Amino acid sequence: MPTCDRNTNLIRRKKGELVNLGLKGRSAIVCASSEGIARAAAEKFAEEGARVAMCSRDAKKLNAAAEAIRSRYPVEVMAQALDVTDAAAVEQFVAHVAQKFDGVDVCVTNAGGPPPKMFLSTTTEEWHRAVELNFMSVVYFAHAVLPHMREKRWGRLVTLTSVTVRQPVDDLVYSNAVRAGVLGLVKSLSNEFGKDGITVNNVAPGYTATERLKQLARTRAAEAGLSEEAYLDRLGEQTALQRVGLAEEIADAIVWLASERASYVTGQTLLVDGGLFKGI
Repeated sequence: MPTCDRNTNLIRRKKGELVNLGLKGRSAIVCASSEGIARAAAEKFAEEGARVAMCSRDAKKLNAAAEAIRSRYPVEVMAQALDVTDAAAVEQFVAHVAQKFDGVDVCVTNAGGPPPKMFLSTTTEEWHRAVELNFMSVVYFAHAVLPHMREKRWGRLVTLTSVTVRQPVDDLVYSNAVRAGVLGLVKSLSNEFGKDGITVNNVAPGYTATERLKQLARTRAAEAGLSEEAYLDRLGEQTALQRVGLAEEIADAIVWLASERASYVTGQTLLVDGGLFKGI
């Protein structure tokens, strides 16, 4: 018999038996959620009974993802095509969600990663784009959702970055530099809004089997004269667990941080990397 807490609902005892994470009826925005980790997180929020608002630039993929979630879970799921670097569009989207779902309880910020580059191959234009995509998009969503959370005196803001915020990857200089700035924002917001019942945390995934990683693997594998599968195996061998992670495993960490179970965790960066980070 598995161990559980005094409320007998702390863990998933078997497949299909849900934990009470306190998210039923909550509203959750999940950004860039047409695929990958954020797509998995949107589904897990729905599984917990939360109402989910999804956004992505790719309307076709987004609507397909939203419809798939609707078909599996009896919760409200709204989807809207959105460029997260458009501050006015973000403000309007959040206002729409707040009106439809009677406020915003959870917001998971996310955006596609910038292109892989070594420093001398970078351009000023790409630096500006990386800052807009991976830093300012977080600012835009935080600015829009925090007043709604403050009004309820409850909220969860979870940013999704990368293990590069702790352990830079050689040819991901944009990500190494720009995503690290999100940590300073997370800590600042956690200090400012903790008194309002709002927690702010960051999830930093390691190598995860998403389409983005597969695209990077194809490019790098070709350069190294390897197959894509062999290259992904090499990445997995860098971790303590000797494998690449699954999107669902990262999503579990996101949903936990957004739950009542993580009520005393704020201002933190949670590495979900299979032991890739070698520091203490």
